[in-house]
Amino acid sequence: MQNMFSVTNSTLAVLPGRNCKVLCWGKRCFLLYIKFLSIIEEILSKFLQETVEKLIQVDIAENALKNAVQSEIPTVSVVADEECLPFKEDVFDLVVSSLSLHWVNDLPRAFREIHQVLKPDGVFIGAMFGGDTLYELRCSLQLAELEREGGFSPHVSPFTAVSDLGHLLSRAGFNTLTVDTDEIQVNYPGLFEVMEDLQGMGESNCSWNRKPLLHRETMLAAAAIYQEMYGNSDGSVPATFQIYYMIGWKFHESQARPAQRGSATVSFGDLAKIDGLLSRGKK
Repeated sequence: MQNMFSVTNSTLAVLPGRNCKVLCWGKRCFLLYIKFLSIIEEILSKFLQETVEKLIQVDIAENALKNAVQSEIPTVSVVADEECLPFKEDVFDLVVSSLSLHWVNDLPRAFREIHQVLKPDGVFIGAMFGGDTLYELRCSLQLAELEREGGFSPHVSPFTAVSDLGHLLSRAGFNTLTVDTDEIQVNYPGLFEVMEDLQGMGESNCSWNRKPLLHRETMLAAAAIYQEMYGNSDGSVPATFQIYYMIGWKFHESQARPAQRGSATVSFGDLAKIDGLLSRGKK
């Protein structure tokens, strides 16, 4: 059963329903942002019809929703945007975003929207592409364009720096923050294969002020620079994808809080003596 709503990157949401215990989070309800349908399929496999009353799959592209995986759970598809979520306040216990937030124009607003739809003591778990993503491609294109055309313009979408991420989450109202980074390298035969793969993934440059085309000579120069500066011994070239992982909680009175300054009863200096104390206790 799948209905289509016309409201306004890929999102999967669980409405408040009966016994919504999904992903071992107890009897709670969830809102999940998922960009790639293969990830949606993996998460849907964790959902049981007995524990989830209704699913809402949300994407800004209606065609993507039409190709979404089917589920035994009653499903509603909603065309929506992270910057303007069509949900009431304090609805969801968990929001998960996977590799879609780098497409958001106003990231602070998107974080505020996510914080708003969370219940008190709700948690946001996200993953997004970071600032060092595709740095090899960016550098090669810039050097080639400077050499052949006397200047350059951005040809890769902008990404957020990890130093800004914690501040943005905190400013949106999240607390007890955790931010981590990881890098994944994928090897390709050359620059043109990298760009073809990015185009197939729907990850082309989305900047409005982007240059409409690159000259053939510039592209060939960029491919040569890419191979010379970053090429592997086997002739392939690496493409780096940096992933930021983040966790933030919405405040609730029951959450653990830091103790008052000066209330500690044990000094960190005593940690050096712990081995002696333990050995003395064994005797």
